[in-house]
Amino acid sequence: MNKNLFILLFLAACQAVLYGQSPDYEIKTSIPYYSESIRNSDPYIGERCVLDIYYPKNTQDFATIVWFHGGGLTGGSKEIPQALKEKGFCVVGVNYRLHPQVQAPEYIKDAAAAVAWVFQNIQAYGGDDTKIFVSGHSAGGYLAAMVGLDKNYLAVHDIDANQIAGIIPFSGQTITHFTIRKERGIPELQAIIDEYAPIYHVRKDAAPLLLITGDREMELLGRYEENAYLLRMMKLAGHQETRLYELDGYGHDMTEPAFPLLFREVNRIVKNKQ
Repeated sequence: MNKNLFILLFLAACQAVLYGQSPDYEIKTSIPYYSESIRNSDPYIGERCVLDIYYPKNTQDFATIVWFHGGGLTGGSKEIPQALKEKGFCVVGVNYRLHPQVQAPEYIKDAAAAVAWVFQNIQAYGGDDTKIFVSGHSAGGYLAAMVGLDKNYLAVHDIDANQIAGIIPFSGQTITHFTIRKERGIPELQAIIDEYAPIYHVRKDAAPLLLITGDREMELLGRYEENAYLLRMMKLAGHQETRLYELDGYGHDMTEPAFPLLFREVNRIVKNKQ
């Protein structure tokens, strides 16, 4: 064997011993997050209210990102985004019921039930229930913000929303969602703020909140300005860890450049917990 090649192989082997190999990952799909009795009460719940969990095997105390898909609360399906795979943490992709089959607040209740399931079960997979983050894009970002800021939804499951390690919505509405306004016959451009608006629930003691949007000139329906308003109100309420990133040059479909910001925030908070 070439001497230089032998040395390189030897060094690579030493590095593997010192730092360990990347973990293997496993995925379990379509796990129901409601009890059997609730599922049996409504076929649509049994069909729709399931989640996928993608986690590093033979690893302990990993962080978990609960990811809510977008689709305007009217479409979309659970997903484990490719950009979130093999990053050392767990990803939970959640399905929730959709309009018009249901109306508010049922999809928010579903999001909270899925997050509660993660809190109650993640240790069985090796995860740390103090390192659970909620995130999602568009309607999914809205649901992440609602579950993280309105404490009532998780309280039903005996979980304090402040146990969430971080709230990281991508381009989520912070006023009342336009689909909820549609349910009431309110025009898309007529903004309202009520109990279905994340900004209605500003509070000093919430989990760290990282808001990410696309370029204000390219985003949907004033999405950047909504998030900027939430940023300002959270700061005025005394919340010390609300930040906002505007991704110049990207429109509503801004997940690709947003994912590295998500990784950095998760790693920052996890490091601070150590």
